[in-house]
Amino acid sequence: MTPQQIQVRTSEASFHCLSMGDGPLALCLHGFPDTAESFSAQMPALAAAGYRAVAPYMRGYAPTTIVDGDTAAFDTGTLGRDAVALIDALSPDAPAVLIGHDWGASAAYAAALAAPERLSHLVTLAVPFGPALGQALVTNPAQQRRSWYMFFFQMPFAESALAYNDFQMLEQLWQEWSPDWHYGSEDLEALKTCFRQPGVPAAALAYYRATFGSQRRRAPRQSQGLQNRQAGQARIEVPALYLHGANDGCIGAEVTENQHKLFGAGFRSETVQGAGHFLHRERPDEVNRAILRHL
Repeated sequence: MTPQQIQVRTSEASFHCLSMGDGPLALCLHGFPDTAESFSAQMPALAAAGYRAVAPYMRGYAPTTIVDGDTAAFDTGTLGRDAVALIDALSPDAPAVLIGHDWGASAAYAAALAAPERLSHLVTLAVPFGPALGQALVTNPAQQRRSWYMFFFQMPFAESALAYNDFQMLEQLWQEWSPDWHYGSEDLEALKTCFRQPGVPAAALAYYRATFGSQRRRAPRQSQGLQNRQAGQARIEVPALYLHGANDGCIGAEVTENQHKLFGAGFRSETVQGAGHFLHRERPDEVNRAILRHL
């Protein structure tokens, strides 16, 4: 089954998306370094289960283009608004399943806080909700070592380093974060093809620079408020499933504990053994079963 390529235009961007199946919407948001093809193993399973799976290339990732608004806005609140806008465009009359990995998880949390009525279920992978990760960057030496790239990306030369030797760093991050993942050369080439497009490296780094405040922007108050609430000042009121790889080299499994206190409509957490940060790519059958059980 081959996904259909569609364009979904919102007030701020024209999202290039992969779409498969018919039925209630399951919106799948990718992270870094990745593309919409991240969910190539989840989309057929969702379609077979009666869902319409749609995976957009996220803000700043070609061929998605920003068409209006502040082109420098890559804060979490803006990513959450993108997710809600996509749900409104693709499923105006019914709530959607929202699935997010890595930065897609952060966007999904922001969307769940902003518009819980637009979500029927939430599934997030590899990045926990709440203040735990931020606290670990201050108090956990092991996590500080894992997160070296976040600090490196604040440097003015980071874009050149990312692109050096045909984006060798992208493969390095895949290997560090998922040490047991035997990805194919075609997977890596699809990733590099996206990052070779003008503007994509700068946009990918802007996610991290917006987080640390080193990228100056005129973020709307709504976005800033969502970021504050994601830091632990509000609970998510959507039935939620969280999945994390036991061998994640990006975010340690210990950082994901005690999230249940931040969810008010049911929460389940599962650790996927033998998987790293890209657990849905590494252990697709196990991850798909967990998602479909949740739904």
